[in-house]
Amino acid sequence: MQRLSNWINRKDNHSISSYVFTTPLNRSKNVRHFLTPLHRSLPNFKRPAANKKFAKTKMLAQISGIALLSLPAKSLTTALFTTQAEAYETVMASQTLTLASVKGNSTYFSTDRFEHGFGFDIARSYAHDLGVDLKVKQYDSDADALAAVREGEADMALTTASTKLSTESGVASINISCGFDSTLVANGLHPKTNWSFRSSTDPLAVKASHFLCDDGQLINTTKIANFYDQTLLKDDYNRKHFEQTLTANLPSYKSSFQQQASAYNHDWQLLVAMGYQESHLDANAISPTGVRGLMMLTNNTAKAMGVSDRVDPYQSIGGGARYLEQMKEAFAEVPNPDRLWFALASYNMGPNAVKSIQKKIEKDGKNPNSWSNVYAYMSDHASQNSRYVQCMDYVTNIRSYLESLKMQTV
Repeated sequence: MQRLSNWINRKDNHSISSYVFTTPLNRSKNVRHFLTPLHRSLPNFKRPAANKKFAKTKMLAQISGIALLSLPAKSLTTALFTTQAEAYETVMASQTLTLASVKGNSTYFSTDRFEHGFGFDIARSYAHDLGVDLKVKQYDSDADALAAVREGEADMALTTASTKLSTESGVASINISCGFDSTLVANGLHPKTNWSFRSSTDPLAVKASHFLCDDGQLINTTKIANFYDQTLLKDDYNRKHFEQTLTANLPSYKSSFQQQASAYNHDWQLLVAMGYQESHLDANAISPTGVRGLMMLTNNTAKAMGVSDRVDPYQSIGGGARYLEQMKEAFAEVPNPDRLWFALASYNMGPNAVKSIQKKIEKDGKNPNSWSNVYAYMSDHASQNSRYVQCMDYVTNIRSYLESLKMQTV
């Protein structure tokens, strides 16, 4: 078995060696994650400390072949002696990282202007780390995406391709989890979610290995995986309840959702997802705190939005749509798709609470307009503020419902 050793310098001035294997293995165990409707408990996640024990664990994961770059022998020879320009040079010259991807709940999702995804968000972070823009090319299959990288049509690929397919395609692949696949499995994500490159020696691949396996990024990857949790509607009770509610209630309100969404430039299925999260599409719903109606508006919000009858479905949907539009406008400086998550978080706990988090993040030298940074802050401080737990559940659940509506998985 041929292998190539690349040394990665870590921030703590220690070094670990990462090996290129022809047949990396994946030995992660399945972890069941039980959920209840409209609530998702945060996984018990402990910050991996940058100590000898963690470094040893990470090194063992890499040496075992779980994580790092895999390349067939014949392709390795080609990669070492090719005269083709390295992808890294092309990326830096064009200031654009071109990503070949396949639509999936662990990779990339794009329908009706709605673009996001677990692997996509991490790729955006890598592009930001390189100081370049990210451009996505969508392909029909993993094989097509890998071929695009091999032929130079894309700089890297985001797929869930097997080791066998990557080997046959002649590309080098690295698992996004850097070997900690249980993080993905616990959140219902594909453990083989990976990036692929034309050559393992290309600086773009080497830097990607360093980026993904950095201690801080491993923590960030876990939190992004928590946000993109896919287990909510994989639970039988939750899925059946969602299906039955849509079948029984949505036909009565569908035209109202579509009309109000058009009036405020929203995706109508987004409003449906919000309505299900708020009231299970029950126009007569009322909470102990007095919020009521299909979109569960408070008295003050209803008055501010021009809603005279909170239990009138059309008015309630319109009030929610108008308020969501105001929340989007409040975060106009945040680029899409993150702006949607900011708006939903603000819809749930108010824009001032979200802006307060932004200020704290900015003081720490982090990007205040990154949803992953805001989500990470709430996750880190959830024990100190129960509103953060509620907000994270709120946004995560709506994302899950919206994806299901778009993908027609229910």
